[in-house]
Amino acid sequence: MDLNKFLYNLSIWAIPALFAITLHEVAHGWAARCFGDRTAELLGRLSLNPLRHIDPLGTVLIPGLLLALGLPLFGWARPIPVALGARGSRWSLIVVALAGPAANILMAIIWFALLAALLRIRIGATVDDWVLLMAQAGIVVNVVLALFNMLPIPPLDGGRVLASVLPARLGSRFEKIAPVGMLIVFGLVILGQFQWLFDPTQRAMSHIIDAVLIGSAA
Repeated sequence: MDLNKFLYNLSIWAIPALFAITLHEVAHGWAARCFGDRTAELLGRLSLNPLRHIDPLGTVLIPGLLLALGLPLFGWARPIPVALGARGSRWSLIVVALAGPAANILMAIIWFALLAALLRIRIGATVDDWVLLMAQAGIVVNVVLALFNMLPIPPLDGGRVLASVLPARLGSRFEKIAPVGMLIVFGLVILGQFQWLFDPTQRAMSHIIDAVLIGSAA
């Protein structure tokens, strides 16, 4: 492994990835609060401070290892506690689940806007290249995270949505695979079983980014 290359890639991807998973989780908490669940707020988790959401394994160790190995970036933050209880209608559970991916799509749009603005401002070749690469990383990581989380596997958000639309008894049984669901997902990522999602998404984002770059140079 080339240490210099690893550290350079880490400097590009770390900030977008940290804020992607942080705002993803905070969005769940804010959506739950809108339905009367203040659990995350009372625990101090409705914070944009990434340190409050870091999971040593999912936020640091595994993403760093994947980045070093050149594999698709994958990770997670400490889940936001949601306790809607009897107040939680199917609609509220679906909205809370979709809030995370929606936040990632919004962040991807913000990174796009930043990329377009940076192309009109010249700070210096080295800084320009680094920040432009970070903006591109922010676009890719947020779109991939949004789509990945919509896979219908508990405890991913898509799994929660599916459990909410299934008949109550079936949905309850489906949710019981959540404790092992993340292990299954991680194993499938390592085995490259999600390339059908990662590769086309990254190619599509690359084409869009290239179009923006070419358009700004014209």
